[in-house]
Amino acid sequence: MTACSEVTRAFRQEVRPFTSKQIELVSNFAKQAVIALENTRLLNELRQRTDDLSEALEQQTATSEVLRVISSSSGDLEPVFETMLANATRLCQAKFGTLYLWDGAAFRVGALHNAPPAFAEARRCEPIRPGPNAVISRVLRTKSAVHVPDMTQDPSYLDPGRLSATGVELGGFRSLIAVPMLKEVALIGVINIYRQEMRPFMFNQI
Repeated sequence: MTACSEVTRAFRQEVRPFTSKQIELVSNFAKQAVIALENTRLLNELRQRTDDLSEALEQQTATSEVLRVISSSSGDLEPVFETMLANATRLCQAKFGTLYLWDGAAFRVGALHNAPPAFAEARRCEPIRPGPNAVISRVLRTKSAVHVPDMTQDPSYLDPGRLSATGVELGGFRSLIAVPMLKEVALIGVINIYRQEMRPFMFNQI
């Protein structure tokens, strides 16, 4: 709201003073407008708090589900990884996800969730040794999350290893977040979450 719009004015085109009752009427309208504005502000704040609580509850539920799977996995990591990917993909409003494990020389698929069949087959067929510009290579170097709003505009899309370009072609994804799995300072894997439309991820999702 601008400063100019905060004052209510009433005009006549002829010289005829307003009566005290008319002035009081307009004053009451102005007070009611202030009440309406305050009620709208409070309602918007309440809605935001409700949305925040719903999001927090959803995240807590997802964490509880992962912990439950861990406790019942008997050392089998695949269902744990798949549950993590399923929850991360859903909470990020994304299409599919991958979890790569790093063995010191190459990446291999630890789990996939909802990945397109051609993409999944290509990723599972052999160890992944990406070029230096690939997204997971950048995660490996920096030990930090990498957010790519549009893969077709990212340097990795023209990587000589063609890993990202092949991924875009087979998976049809455009937006991507890649997050490191760290044990102290050592990278042991990368979680990737993909959207098939160009829609950047929000900070809280990353």
